[in-house]
Amino acid sequence: MMKGVVTVLVLALACSLASAYDPSPLQDFCVAINDSTSSQAVFVNGKFCKDPKLATADDFFFSGLNTPRDTSKSLGSNVTLLNVDKILGLNTLGISLARIDFAPYGLNPPHIHPRATEILVVLEGTLYVGFVTSNPENRLFTKVLNAGDVFVFPIGLIHFQFNPGHTNAVAFAGLSSQNPGLITIANAVFGSNPPINPDVLAKAFQLDRNVVNYLQKKF
Repeated sequence: MMKGVVTVLVLALACSLASAYDPSPLQDFCVAINDSTSSQAVFVNGKFCKDPKLATADDFFFSGLNTPRDTSKSLGSNVTLLNVDKILGLNTLGISLARIDFAPYGLNPPHIHPRATEILVVLEGTLYVGFVTSNPENRLFTKVLNAGDVFVFPIGLIHFQFNPGHTNAVAFAGLSSQNPGLITIANAVFGSNPPINPDVLAKAFQLDRNVVNYLQKKF
């Protein structure tokens, strides 16, 4: 069941490459390398690319995504992102993949991907998911997903996933960028470096300044 769903997801993502958010490549592939001093390097999409003649199957390969991840941290979730930093062959291909593990009542907190739309499929358990549209409507779209259900989070919109059940949950997500980016709302607002002036946050959230100070210490 799990392998079948993942296969369908990957095939669907492969078919969408032509409309992926990242610019379409003008060659078959452009495997990223970290050695910018190499005489064979060409700078494309923020990465240096190796000579295609030197590419190997391992540049397009990752093993171990079937292994459950540790969900013992405070939020009870763990995201394993396979982007261009993990699979170098993804460079210029406009796509990435993530496994998300949830403990009971685990949360993938409200966040955005500034460069990618996300399509998520639940493999095990139940998830309560949703996203919020931009101002001024700020409309909330939510759904309870069970194994085999799929949900889409549009690019740049705040979204979340929560496991309301008493058992673990697992989901896989495809993202329309080789490097989708991540901004977790609470961390960005209350955990910025250096911190945002508490008076600004107190005014913005209509909170007492002491509450803002407490929240900043938490993040």
